Amino acid sequence: MHIESIKLKNFKSFRDTKMLDIPKFCVIVGANGTGKSSLFSVFEFLREALDSNVHTALVKLGGNRGFSEVRSRAVSGNIEIEIKFRETDKSPLVTYFLSVGEKDERPVVTREILKYRRGRGGKPWHFLDFCNGKGEAVTNEIDNVTDVKDLVRESQKLKSPDILAVKGLAQFERFPAVVALGNLIEKWHISDFHINRARPEQDAGYAEHLSREGENLSLVTEYLHTRHPKVFETLLKKLAARVPGITSVDAKTTEEGRVLLRFQDGAFKEPFLARYVSDGTIKMFAYLVLLYDPEPHPLLCVEEPENQLYPHLLWELAEEFRSYSERGGQVFVASHSPDFLNAVELSEVYFLVKENGCTSIKRLQDDQQIAAFIAEGDQMGYLWKEGSFNP
Repeated sequence: MHIESIKLKNFKSFRDTKMLDIPKFCVIVGANGTGKSSLFSVFEFLREALDSNVHTALVKLGGNRGFSEVRSRAVSGNIEIEIKFRETDKSPLVTYFLSVGEKDERPVVTREILKYRRGRGGKPWHFLDFCNGKGEAVTNEIDNVTDVKDLVRESQKLKSPDILAVKGLAQFERFPAVVALGNLIEKWHISDFHINRARPEQDAGYAEHLSREGENLSLVTEYLHTRHPKVFETLLKKLAARVPGITSVDAKTTEEGRVLLRFQDGAFKEPFLARYVSDGTIKMFAYLVLLYDPEPHPLLCVEEPENQLYPHLLWELAEEFRSYSERGGQVFVASHSPDFLNAVELSEVYFLVKENGCTSIKRLQDDQQIAAFIAEGDQMGYLWKEGSFNP
């Protein structure tokens, strides 16, 4: 998946903001409070709305005030989100637009559009168009249609106006374009890894993918070790090259039904339990588990990966993120680290600026002064540390 642009209106501090020409590996920087986490909240909101409904998604983001808290302060318009993306490099450009307003003090989907652009010219074809719970969706397979006149549309009414049409219609195979979008959003992943969540033993169970905070790390380790031994061997070699002394990692299930994550140091006979291993070791291992997932997420967002990691490792971690994006999963990383910025390309960085309560998103390569500094040999991280990223 490759999100090429994002447009936000009245979403938290993004009163009217565009993010254009987004690369497959994208690094977001900005001072505290500028909206880095809020940008990731856009993806969380869409995924939660697909899983439940718009009302629940707003409450999760804004608490009891829901819509009023998520909508930008001092405005009266709807919350609007527009995302343009391609499922693969050769896929047509897809635009998904969502407008959320209020009716009788309840949030409703006032407009939802899904449209594809065939080729580089001409108008995009609308495959889904809904207002307040009513609308039409196309039932054709997109690859089998060459003329917009041949699209077969079917009228539908949703059970409630706070349900996304993508959620309702994605359950039916006769709406293939909608199903494809629903499947992508369901697999989006936001990673906010917490080491203290990954240390404790877990009840025996089954997990294929690392969770948001990493509490199921031992279960995923067991899954990779037994089901994908070659993948597990690869990530162990990566870990051993970056953390001196570590020779193996495993997950052991006790008689009480608890799964213990263990790290073997070659200098000692007995392995160490995760509770006794350094923060940096656990975090690097967790990121390798995440990035070598046999089924990469189409979209991966990571909050401040630099915490607890030795600065030198950030260069290699940046390469792992970039490699992940090249295998098909787009990566967004929010960071404050000069060392991490030194490891990425100018074209991969965007910085957030907040003025009068509103956030704008700037592409760093569009700043002529910064681009000139870097062309002369300055490093991005040092420029960031010196405060050179100005509006």
